[in-house]
Amino acid sequence: MAATTTTDGQLTATVYGLIKNQNFKEAIDILLDKLNIYPRSRPALSLLGYCYYHLQQFEEAAECYEQLHLSYPDVEEYKLYYAQALYKCNCFQEATKASYLIENPNLSSNILKLQAAIKYNEGDFPASKTLVEQCPQSDVETQVNSACLMYREKEYEEALALFQRSMEVLGKQPDLAYNIALCYYRLSQESQAMKHLADIIETAIQQHPEFGIGLGTEGVEARSVGNTVMLHETCIIEAFNLKAAAFWKSKNKGQARASITDMPPRSDVEVDAVTLHNQALVAMETKATNGFEKLQFLLQQPCCPPETFANLLLLYCQYEYFDLAADVMAENAVLTYKLLSPFLYRFLETLLMQQTSMEEAFSRYEALGSELSDELRQYTKKVQECRASRDDEGARKAIQLYDDTMEKYLPVLMHQAKIYWEKQNYGALEKIFRRSVDKCNDQEAWKLNVAHTLFMQDNKYKEAINFYQPIVKKHYDELLGVSAIVLANLCVSYIMTSHNEEAEELMRRIEKEEEHAIFEDNDRKVYHLCIVNLVIGTLYCAKGNYEFGISRVMKSLEPYNRKLGTDTWFYAKRCFLSLMDSMAKQMVFLQDVIILEVINFLKTIELYGQNVKAVEVQPLDSPTMHEGKNTVTYEARYLRHLFLTLVDL
Repeated sequence: MAATTTTDGQLTATVYGLIKNQNFKEAIDILLDKLNIYPRSRPALSLLGYCYYHLQQFEEAAECYEQLHLSYPDVEEYKLYYAQALYKCNCFQEATKASYLIENPNLSSNILKLQAAIKYNEGDFPASKTLVEQCPQSDVETQVNSACLMYREKEYEEALALFQRSMEVLGKQPDLAYNIALCYYRLSQESQAMKHLADIIETAIQQHPEFGIGLGTEGVEARSVGNTVMLHETCIIEAFNLKAAAFWKSKNKGQARASITDMPPRSDVEVDAVTLHNQALVAMETKATNGFEKLQFLLQQPCCPPETFANLLLLYCQYEYFDLAADVMAENAVLTYKLLSPFLYRFLETLLMQQTSMEEAFSRYEALGSELSDELRQYTKKVQECRASRDDEGARKAIQLYDDTMEKYLPVLMHQAKIYWEKQNYGALEKIFRRSVDKCNDQEAWKLNVAHTLFMQDNKYKEAINFYQPIVKKHYDELLGVSAIVLANLCVSYIMTSHNEEAEELMRRIEKEEEHAIFEDNDRKVYHLCIVNLVIGTLYCAKGNYEFGISRVMKSLEPYNRKLGTDTWFYAKRCFLSLMDSMAKQMVFLQDVIILEVINFLKTIELYGQNVKAVEVQPLDSPTMHEGKNTVTYEARYLRHLFLTLVDL
């Protein structure tokens, strides 16, 4: 058989055809074969650099353009392409040096734009602004760059106006639409931001079905679409990240998670830093170890999103890894001053101090809270003045500043209150909340913590109802969205104040919602009614009525395949341990029928608890016990052994 040969003309046509159809990987394979034969081929190197650049493989593109500008120094464009590729690699110093080598006056505008972009990404905004001002002011790109600088200076309204003006000239473009959405987001106009993000996403779905948008959320495995320039130009990744941020800000974590999984599929090595950061945050509730690993990895990267440092520290504190938080702050002193606001730095410092000196931490919280209280009063006065003078825009800005300050004040107040909570000094805790009633009486988190404080004082169930009830009624159409412990405490408060009918009505409502939820999703496990019954059973056990209390606890876990979980077992085993403690002290004597019920119950739990963890291991902790012991089955068997020993005595 005769061998087939391809002429140079055919090869060129093939490569250009592949590039036209954006089959860059196939074009690269052909070009690399060509370079193996002709290592200094100018056309092959030029096309190879172009393909690498469009695949966002900027390091490889920079290597190609470096060879070209060294081999063909008279072609100034190669120097520009080399500098641009270095800039995309985040090699800002090298890119700046390369830009100084370009002498062609026809490229001066491109050089200025590149140098301005480098300074912008280095965080040298004054230098970037100086360079932008030297660019042709009639150029729309100059207007866009000016808007970006205004955004960095937190002049969001001015930046928004410039972006909108640019869109009027250039027409609808994904990058401009995204920048407009970002400005709206910063101005807390989420509905407007979502409108522009929806346009970006809808356009990408229609024009690029090959991106596989939404397949991840549906559980469909799909091939990676890669990091192509086309993907970048649609701004689809940026749009989904901002959409996730907006949902996260409004506490809608489910939708935030869906926004991340809706993205076009990419392999782990192709995921950008911002997406990786957001993936880490939405994974914390279900895969905390994985989330911490991603944030720790990002912190070591040069292109780390600035929010990573603060979020890692806050999450360490949330999971009570205070030593790790202190180590990260000590190891990254420069980032501490660069990336943490003065408030956040003081708050974290006080939070870490709380672990060793509660008195000093309490004083610091007091000082910080006092400063924020003064700010809240100033903004309240400003709102009133603006409304009196019919300055709607001024009032809106003052309200936004008030809300931002309240977001700082509440954590300070709650951590200060936590000091008394841990000491079980509920009277002093109540006084702290009373002092803040004028500022926080419309804040649900404050109401909830006041309710818990009153509930824990035994003789203030009626007052607790006054705080729990509005929270529950606000979500009465979706009770499963309310924390189970809130519903349980409200039911107990009803019972303790002889409002048994209200307690029964609430429990019927919860049961109805659980049945509906299971009907919609048969695999879903809901524990709300179970926890309510467990808390009521615990209450009766605490009052010494073990026969009724234990019976209620055992009944609450039926059916066991749906109700038995780590949290529900935690409440149940406490009651059994309390019962056995009282039996050992001969303070309680059970009827034979109750004894048999307990033994049979624990036997049944052994059967259903094989795959249920008895204790959730913290994400960064090593297991302290054998896996076989960390099961409900093991604990139920051990409890049965103790119970039988006590009964035999």
